[in-house]
Amino acid sequence: MRGGTVKVRARIEKRDNKTLIINEVPFGKTTSTLIESIIKANDKGKIKIKKIDDNTAADVEIQVHLAPGVSSDKTIDALYAFTDCEVSLSPNSCIIENDKPIFIGVKEILKRSADSTLELLKLELEIRKNELEEMWHFSSLEKIFIEERIYKDKKFEDSENMDQAIDHIDKRLEPWKPKLHREVTRDDILRLMEIRMARILKFNKDKANDYLKGLEDEIAKVVYNIEHIVPFTIDWFKYLKTKFGKGRERKTEIRSFENIVATKVVVKNEKLYIDQKEGFIGTSLRKAEFVSDCADIDDVIIFRRDGSYFITKVSEKAFVGKNVIYVAIFKKSDKRTIYNVVYKDGETGFSYMKRFFVTGVTRDKEYNITKETKGSRITYFSANPNGEAETLRVVLKPKPRIKKLVFEEDLGELAIKGRQSMGNILTKYEVHKISLKEKGVSTLGGRKIWFDEDVRRINADNRGKFLGEFSGEDKILVLYKKGEYQLYNYDLSNHFGEDILVIEKFDKRKILSAVYYDAEQQFYYVKRFEIDEVEGKLIRFIGDSLDNKLISVTWVHYPRLELTFGGKNAERENEIIEVAEFIGIKSWKAKGKRLSNYEVNNIKEIEPIIKDDYDHHEEEEESDEEPNESGIQDNDDIPMEINRPKGDDQMSLF
Repeated sequence: MRGGTVKVRARIEKRDNKTLIINEVPFGKTTSTLIESIIKANDKGKIKIKKIDDNTAADVEIQVHLAPGVSSDKTIDALYAFTDCEVSLSPNSCIIENDKPIFIGVKEILKRSADSTLELLKLELEIRKNELEEMWHFSSLEKIFIEERIYKDKKFEDSENMDQAIDHIDKRLEPWKPKLHREVTRDDILRLMEIRMARILKFNKDKANDYLKGLEDEIAKVVYNIEHIVPFTIDWFKYLKTKFGKGRERKTEIRSFENIVATKVVVKNEKLYIDQKEGFIGTSLRKAEFVSDCADIDDVIIFRRDGSYFITKVSEKAFVGKNVIYVAIFKKSDKRTIYNVVYKDGETGFSYMKRFFVTGVTRDKEYNITKETKGSRITYFSANPNGEAETLRVVLKPKPRIKKLVFEEDLGELAIKGRQSMGNILTKYEVHKISLKEKGVSTLGGRKIWFDEDVRRINADNRGKFLGEFSGEDKILVLYKKGEYQLYNYDLSNHFGEDILVIEKFDKRKILSAVYYDAEQQFYYVKRFEIDEVEGKLIRFIGDSLDNKLISVTWVHYPRLELTFGGKNAERENEIIEVAEFIGIKSWKAKGKRLSNYEVNNIKEIEPIIKDDYDHHEEEEESDEEPNESGIQDNDDIPMEINRPKGDDQMSLF
């Protein structure tokens, strides 16, 4: 109602990994102001671009050329985060009621507007009804006056004054008054007396009856509309849309936006240093120890030997205290960076071990990971970006009755808890030394990835369709409806194109069978191929002609197609094609094999006879996975049955 915002974005497309195209600008912005904001963000080091070309003519086209080594996906997010490619509008839903401003929601405004339109239309209909009834009333009087030749009455002609003439006409109309819709007034009679002789001579009874009948029909229609005012109002809005809507269609697209975290997409335009001796960190301490690249909007997390830690903003120079054991750029809401800590409790002398993550704290407020007793100190610390756990070698100080002075401890057996947990006891004896025995693997497993169809982005927040658990060199495969595919890594900054047909975790063992329509040859082709493991390259697998149309795809290893013929070949029996026998596995570049030389009216995938063993290599292993009868995994929206277009129209199932 008030204080809300609407985000508006420019449309940015990737021409290639080095060039971005902006072909729509946000409301309220021009190409000049948009380019100016991009240059300003580049000068401040928020983004890194090589140059900008404004090729705007009838349509907007701004080319953004990226600097070498810069990610195009992260640059798109950075353009939204730091330039006018994304703007926020703040509408005020304010109306005037009883001479006072009031704030109501958009839904309520639309409701009131619709109700007001309904009342106005109802008022117009009632006015029209009164007009029609008046027309019917006077036309009826006129018809009686002329047909009954009242104007020829002797008493009328011999009337001494106007009042006598009016009284005479009123008495003569008496027999018809019950059939009229209202009383006859003096003004009605005066109008009758003003009728000219020329009109009386031209009077036609049949035409008069037809005219009255037409008025009665129109009155009945108006009365019906008044009684059914809601459907009438709906039809009115439809009429407005039909008459005035053409050429004025919505130019914006309404959909959800992903929230871009500025610190994740900003260019690292600064270098962070630490002066251990004096206890300072900052970007201006160039003679001190280098920590890492950073941005001026980043946050830094600092751990000290006494177990205290805090988060502060990157600055030119800031005092953080001495005995710092760890400094790094802090990632908010990061649950994969795990800290492994062993600390000695100052009160009991016991050594505790713990594993924890830090997702978010109050900036510049100090926290502590020990029991906060006097003399507590950290004896071992490690930060692991992917939850790795290590094996420690612990050496105890010699003491009577201690049988084992050296032992090993696997931190991977510890549960990951909150930063405030006390931890588990490592030993009750005094520790001489703790060292790293062996680095471990991640205890978090692979990263679970989901695809959010609303924003066309992947996430790790359990939003949308689950794609699987990713680690190492795993990739995401995207098939597009235009007959293209592309392999992506599982970086959350990836941008995916429109018209996605299939998105899933890539499995190099699977064979893709595709049916497509060749527009030049005007025949249907089928091909089988393995997906090339080329990350980031958009590959068109249905030929170079842009008029070619993808008909169906399937991962089934022994697919069967049923062809129905049409045109002059309509009498032919349906043909069953065993695709695996019909054509071998070739490259995606191959044209494939023509399904038939006859005119095909319909292609339908039917249930395979041979069980799908999942692995296309000649191995004895059998898969536990059942074949997907539809031929499309995890995508119920893809029709597998097509109809041949009539005439020269090309086939398109999308």
